Amino acid sequence: MARFLTILSILYIILAIYGFQGYKTLFKSSWVQILYAVLFFSAWINLVIRVLNYAPGDGVRGAISIAGGIFFSFFLLALFLGFFLLLEDVVRLFTLGYHKVVGLSESNTKYFPSRRKFISAIGLGIAALPFGALLYGMYKGKYNYKVLKYELEFDDLPEAFNGYQITQISDVHSGSFDNHEKVTYGIDLVNKQQSDVILFTGDLVNDKAIEMEPWKGVFSKLEAKDGVFSILGNHDYGDYTQWESEAAKAQNLIDLKNLQKEIGFDLILDSHRYLERNGQKIALVGVENWGRGGFKKAGDLERAKVGIAKEDFKILMSHDPSHWEDVVVNDDYHFHLTLSGHTHGMQFGVEIPGWIKWSPVKWRYKYWAGIYKEMDQYINVNRGFGFIGYPGRVGIWPEISVITLKKKGLT
Repeated sequence: MARFLTILSILYIILAIYGFQGYKTLFKSSWVQILYAVLFFSAWINLVIRVLNYAPGDGVRGAISIAGGIFFSFFLLALFLGFFLLLEDVVRLFTLGYHKVVGLSESNTKYFPSRRKFISAIGLGIAALPFGALLYGMYKGKYNYKVLKYELEFDDLPEAFNGYQITQISDVHSGSFDNHEKVTYGIDLVNKQQSDVILFTGDLVNDKAIEMEPWKGVFSKLEAKDGVFSILGNHDYGDYTQWESEAAKAQNLIDLKNLQKEIGFDLILDSHRYLERNGQKIALVGVENWGRGGFKKAGDLERAKVGIAKEDFKILMSHDPSHWEDVVVNDDYHFHLTLSGHTHGMQFGVEIPGWIKWSPVKWRYKYWAGIYKEMDQYINVNRGFGFIGYPGRVGIWPEISVITLKKKGLT
């Protein structure tokens, strides 16, 4: 960690100094130039202090997460500005070389073009875009809850469930929250949908059950006619922090399960429940986390299926969408709808409905946000209710999914 911080600091300082050359071309006031230095230095020293005071087991949250977000914003500002200045310097060097080659007068051979204001202005303007976006994402984007509504039709949906409404939330990451009022607003927005059932698809915490303690009262307000059901996500197992012993880690998972019960969540662990209406039923199946690429593979779909008939209409809750791609969609039980989360849409991207949906996370996950259909089966990958790592969201907003089930041929 110390070596990485040293290398990062050196690179950051070099970029900041280099970028300053363009900044002072635009702003001649010494006070404005001093402000540049103070802001860049403050962002760097704040991160250094947080890292040096970081204790193993703290997790990436709170002050260190915010410090990292601010630092990275300034890092990108200097990087983008430096890129434009570098292009300009290449041109300036070629200009100097040209003067020497064509044999201009002795005085002119020493000529080195000064920086042009419009190049520095373009560089700073473009660099300000990611800088401003990241700061906005930290200030407002992380609580910019969006309700996304979908209507899915099925040939074999029991008629009694025509119009049945599901609200899905996922990836709460309560250890990252820092605004009680905003989180309360998000939970109230979930309840406002007045769905028949609420389904939570994993990652209640970042690492430790205790992270949820300040938010129990808020999440216990979740209510739906048929209840609130949940599963575990990869972060719920406490695999990404240090524990004093394996017993402490095991106890944390027990505490988390008890806490879910305390706030009114019916936690489904490689099992199932039946939702009933007018004598008809659908199976609600939940598996523990099953992930690809180093993520925990605790989920046991075969165990969860025991007691379910193949012809039952089935909704599966599985945290990681790679489970659907690798296992579920090819299973002979035909799971009509799978609900996942996990990707967060990387908390960064561009989405314009009907035009574009893009995030770098698409290079890791084929199914990363929204509704997909394969082999007459659907999956919804929820973009997440919370955030982790970068303490914000840019373009990929926190999501509350509302899915209405419809039987084909019925109104």
